[in-house]
Amino acid sequence: MGSVIELDLLDLGWSLGIIAIAVALSNWQNLGLESQLLVATGRSLLQLLVLGYVIAAIFELNHPIFVLGILGVMLTIAAKVTSNRIPHQHKGFFPLIWGSLLVSSGLTLSYALSLIIQPDTWYSPQYLIPLTGMILGNAMNSASLSGERLIKDISHNQREVETHLCLGATPQQAIAHYRKEAIRISLIPTLNQMMVVGLVSLPGMFTGQVLGGSEPLNAVSYQILILFMIMLTNILTATLITEGIYRQCFNEQSQLTVK
Repeated sequence: MGSVIELDLLDLGWSLGIIAIAVALSNWQNLGLESQLLVATGRSLLQLLVLGYVIAAIFELNHPIFVLGILGVMLTIAAKVTSNRIPHQHKGFFPLIWGSLLVSSGLTLSYALSLIIQPDTWYSPQYLIPLTGMILGNAMNSASLSGERLIKDISHNQREVETHLCLGATPQQAIAHYRKEAIRISLIPTLNQMMVVGLVSLPGMFTGQVLGGSEPLNAVSYQILILFMIMLTNILTATLITEGIYRQCFNEQSQLTVK
């Protein structure tokens, strides 16, 4: 493998030409996306440059407090973004989502780090931060898809749910079908990705490692691990989210409160 080709500020400046072409195409086709493209470009540049400096500082400090601190910020932002995507929010949605993401990602990371990767220190930022970022990003989508689907299905089928309740079903039994469907729907993007990985698409983890100079087979091994971690985290997240949401859709008398 050859050495890594470093990109300097001039190279990043030239990369803006790619966005300039996209803006020109948007203007040519009258899409009206020019301002959004420019704003998105500016935010991406600012956020990623800040992230680069912050991560570099954390790598230099290499202390568990700072590593856990950045992970806590990432988790909180992920939970907030996810809660904003789910309609008919109740007061307890944010803590529910935050806790679900924490449990699902924590269990998956603990398994992978302790049994598979086994770094010198459990809080190694080289592994813990990027792995957390990848599985949290996917878990957000799973949480929002499952939560939104469950609430919409319950809301659109109130009479059916209430009929089950009148016939003696528990709230869990009354919405069991909708909950299973919500979990299934949330996992479809991950399943589709796993079906075509290496054939149609080259995942970011694999591409990044190869560009960084790693051997392709080693990059493939890490990508396999990441895919499996994402699947486990997503199914855990969807299970916890739908369990918590359905409970908030009923009061203490097992009456449906979603309208």
